[in-house]
Amino acid sequence: MEHLWAPWRNLYVQDPQKIAGNVFARIAQSSDDEANYVLSRGKACFAVLNVYPYNTGHLMILPYRETGALEDLSDDETLEMMTMLKKMKAALTAAFQPHGFNIGINLGAAAGAGVEQHLHIHLVPRWRNDANFMTTTAETRVHPNDLAATYAAIKKQL
Repeated sequence: MEHLWAPWRNLYVQDPQKIAGNVFARIAQSSDDEANYVLSRGKACFAVLNVYPYNTGHLMILPYRETGALEDLSDDETLEMMTMLKKMKAALTAAFQPHGFNIGINLGAAAGAGVEQHLHIHLVPRWRNDANFMTTTAETRVHPNDLAATYAAIKKQL
C-alpha cells in the first residue's frame, strides 16, 4: 500500500479556525514574502500561493484591504487585481505550460469561501486528465511539486 504524506495539512485538520481569521491580513502585512509564498506585490493587492492547492501552481490574488464584498473594492483595486491576475497567468503558463485555467471568486461561506471576510481570486492551472482516480475515489490530490519548488518556478518567470 502506498502512502501520501502531507504534514502541512495537520494544522488545518486539528484547528481550521487557527489558520482562518486574519491569515491574509497577516500575510499582507508581513515582509517575509518567501516564507509566506507571496509571489508579487502591487500598490493595492498581492499574489500568494495557496498552501492547500487544488493543483500545482494554484494561487490567489487579494487586496491588501480586508473586505468580503466585491462591491467594496475601488476601481483602482479592481483594475490592479485583474492586471495582477493576467501577470500571474502568464508566469504560470511560462513555468508549467498548463492546458487551461480555472479562475474564480467565492463570495460568502455558502459559495465556498474559506476565508469569507477577505475576498480573493483563485487562479488554478489545469492539465488534460489532471483529475485522476485519487481525486475521484479517495478525495485526495497528488501534487508533483512541493510549495517551495512551485514558488521558485513561478518567481523565476516573474
